[in-house]
Amino acid sequence: MNASAPPESPPVHDWPLFEVFVRSKQGLDHKHVGSLHASDAAHAITLARDVYTRRQEGVSIWVVPSGAITASDPQLKADNFDPMANKIYRHPTFYDIPNEIGHM
Repeated sequence: MNASAPPESPPVHDWPLFEVFVRSKQGLDHKHVGSLHASDAAHAITLARDVYTRRQEGVSIWVVPSGAITASDPQLKADNFDPMANKIYRHPTFYDIPNEIGHM
């Protein structure tokens, strides 16, 4: 092996999967736009830019290794989301609004 040769990257079929999120010019949030395989995070950013922002519609790209994402179990939807309806203090109906504020 030549000492000046760059380190070898793993074969393409061994590259990890990354999830890609792009923030559009009009938006404030990043939206999931797809997945791609890349040798590392920097490579994933470069590939995501080429694949998902060809028409200059993005202003920011996030890439996350797919294995780093943890999702809620859809079967636990009631446990995870229905209890929010019981938290009536989160609704603004219990607050007095001063008259000088006007209509909100």
